[in-house]
Amino acid sequence: MTRRAVVWGASGGVGRALVAALVGSGDYGVIYAGSRAAGDSLADGVRPFRFHLLDEASIAAAAQGIVAEGPADLVIVATGMLHGAGLTPEKSFAALEAEAMVALFRANAIGPALIAALPRDRRSVFAALSARVGSIGDNRLGGWHSYRASKAALNMLIANLAIELRRTRPAAIAVGLHPGTVDTGLSAPFQSRVAPGKLFTPETSAGHLLSVIAGLGEGDSGGVFAWDGARIPA
Repeated sequence: MTRRAVVWGASGGVGRALVAALVGSGDYGVIYAGSRAAGDSLADGVRPFRFHLLDEASIAAAAQGIVAEGPADLVIVATGMLHGAGLTPEKSFAALEAEAMVALFRANAIGPALIAALPRDRRSVFAALSARVGSIGDNRLGGWHSYRASKAALNMLIANLAIELRRTRPAAIAVGLHPGTVDTGLSAPFQSRVAPGKLFTPETSAGHLLSVIAGLGEGDSGGVFAWDGARIPA
């Protein structure tokens, strides 16, 4: 039986590294890689597809095309937004802006929530990149209000998905994954604060994440796990 993996957000640093690691593993006969500009410098044998995270119709069309060819054994959502044009992590509540909050929730919570598509009859994994700062129980510093809240919302959606899957697809697993601080454009403005040895290359992070996925059991569904396999508090 051909195993199939799907990476949504394959043009980002971690997403691209995940596609390469999946190809290198030899564990999947078909690998789909989704981005805004499908086919950009992907490995041989990878099937590109186009989608826009903020366009529900494009997500639905891409998912339907993939499912029509067969069920997915592994779905990874490697998208995320922290900063950008007009967006910067807030240091105080006075800095909150409604449009910025909506943009982060759409990118970090709503988009990933629209993606999951899992088979019913065998082990399968849905994993979305989350962040340790999305943990309410682990929040000691505050700040970054919109980003924290959007990732906390993603974690709750994953927990809800896991509860539903236990009833409808008991062999399926849904988790959030914290990739660590990775040397990409998302972390670039904040890398000076990272402790020595804690800034990962995308390739290192991807290897860690696939190891965590490989070790998941059904009892882990609904949780959020760091790159080293440690469970992050809700």
